[in-house]
Amino acid sequence: MKKAIIEVKALKKDFYVGEITVHALRGVDLEIKEGEFVAIMGTSGSGKSTMLNILGCLDKPTSGSYFLDGISMGELSKNELANLRNIKLGFVFQSYNLLSRTTALENVELPLFYNSKIRSKERRERAEAALEAVGLSDRMHHMPNQLSGGQQQRVAIARSLVNDPVVILADEATGNLDTRTSFEIMALLQDLNQKGKTIVFVTHEADIAKFMTRQIVFRDGHIIREEMVINRNNAVELLKTLPIEESV
Repeated sequence: MKKAIIEVKALKKDFYVGEITVHALRGVDLEIKEGEFVAIMGTSGSGKSTMLNILGCLDKPTSGSYFLDGISMGELSKNELANLRNIKLGFVFQSYNLLSRTTALENVELPLFYNSKIRSKERRERAEAALEAVGLSDRMHHMPNQLSGGQQQRVAIARSLVNDPVVILADEATGNLDTRTSFEIMALLQDLNQKGKTIVFVTHEADIAKFMTRQIVFRDGHIIREEMVINRNNAVELLKTLPIEESV
């Protein structure tokens, strides 16, 4: 039986706006096992972004527990959380979040600068290997403005891989991309998942969620539905159905 990478119990998160209390999460229970590819879905205000922030150790819950790879997040200091976040988690964002004046290779190296145990030679080798894994071995020395949107997102995915995290958290990672490029990114993520990577992907797009193995739907701070994806879309096969002229 595969171990649980993420375990959440009775998780609540409240925000205070003047005298008003906003209940963003209302007692959420959630478990994600090693090797899953999970879609977290819901409309604006459903709680999915708050959930992602807590899973990414970017925010703390008001109450409840969160275990990441067997470690209780509620017992860690801010510095310990930051260190664990850098080692255990990889992030992919809708807007790529690349440094504009540094090359693809330097962008991918960035998370490794926070690990004092890794020397410069190993840092460079690991960044090169991550870019090769996402098909950008010939774009390592290009600046972000010399790359297409899909290539920039591949750099962001390489950056999320470079520390060999236990889970990749993706936030609307295809939101700025056209259909073909979105399918290319999903093909890459499906391949990484098949190789054993655990991926949690926040999306409001039902078509994108069909590429994953399980869907978790939020509404008003609750999980209202969880289901396995029976007829899972294959991104590589779908790419073959698109007209050539849509390619960018």
